[in-house]
Amino acid sequence: MMILMSSQTPLMLACLHGHWEVVQILMLFKANIHKRDCLSGGTALHFAALNGHNHCIRLLLVDYVPSIADFWNVMRGGLAKKDSLMYFDEVYVEFSCVFYNNLLVTIKNLYNFSSSLCSFSDLCKVVNRRADGGITALHLAALHGHAECVQLLLDLGACVSEVTVADGATIDLIGAGSTPLHYAACGGNAVCCQVLIARGASLTAKNANGWTPLMVARSWHKNWLESILRKEPEGQIAVLPSKHLSLPLMSIVKIAREYGWRKEKSEPACSDPCAICLESKCTVAAEGCHHEFCTICALYLCSTNNSAMLRGPPGSIACPLCRHAIVSFIKLPSIDPMKALVKVSSSSSLLTKGSMTSSNAAPSKALQITKSEFQYKRIKQSSLFRSLSFQKFL
Repeated sequence: MMILMSSQTPLMLACLHGHWEVVQILMLFKANIHKRDCLSGGTALHFAALNGHNHCIRLLLVDYVPSIADFWNVMRGGLAKKDSLMYFDEVYVEFSCVFYNNLLVTIKNLYNFSSSLCSFSDLCKVVNRRADGGITALHLAALHGHAECVQLLLDLGACVSEVTVADGATIDLIGAGSTPLHYAACGGNAVCCQVLIARGASLTAKNANGWTPLMVARSWHKNWLESILRKEPEGQIAVLPSKHLSLPLMSIVKIAREYGWRKEKSEPACSDPCAICLESKCTVAAEGCHHEFCTICALYLCSTNNSAMLRGPPGSIACPLCRHAIVSFIKLPSIDPMKALVKVSSSSSLLTKGSMTSSNAAPSKALQITKSEFQYKRIKQSSLFRSLSFQKFL
């Protein structure tokens, strides 16, 4: 991979400018998301959160978000049980057993599914990775007012209590020891502050300067935040899942990596093409409704669709044909052309043999039609070509 002078990789630049199509291709080739920029210490996730590119964020974490229906509920439960990092893995095993007992997957698929699941701690480590000064992706999204990005990062395990540090190299005008809520107060976005407070951010946390989020808002003249940051909200705030979660993404990316996704130039025209592009052969099917698509269209759906206004598990996407909630994709069994040819030849030989065996018996309606076709031999030579070519369409 080409490294630029500032050590920013192509993946970082694609995330910085929001080119999710480029990010998708790079992730299909397993680009390194852990590479750090030598100037800021940030990863590709930091660059995506800086400008609020949600499509890029979910593509970056494709290898850490499994395609299971209760992912959001499991994450919420895992965040509530931080003392047990094995909780996430235990719930995965539990759901895998449920899928097996309901015969939704085969034993082989169950093994592959369980082996691909990452732990709760691995996902949290990636999302909460710090750049220079202890700044996380959540800090950057909150500072720049990207409320939907903040909600997505929180659903993926971002911690509201992570604080910045004084490393002597980073200019921190807010102060070391600041939480994402301090940064949201500096940015002045009310929705970001409300989302962080609903997820458990502390209104009384003080940074190294002794400032609370309210004091930071006053010092940066964000007076409209005082009513939000002055006191704890009355009652419990409803926490809704992010519409940018995409559960089927891991399943379709794994299929694309293993079997390919690009259409071959020598590929013949398909008699039953994908219902979306009407060009490529169907290679995957949605679990549940079993509608079939090509890999490219399935990748596009998982990378761009939002899960809002959909009756289904949080993070599922809507099938474009029936609006059924899609949680994962499965690979369609491929047919070897040589085997198919042998199968057709065997069927034809059996049909010929059966016709010869029943020639002495009373002819059925189908055999009478077949025999009438052989009467074309009695037609004169001048009209022979026309009769054979057009008789069936007259």
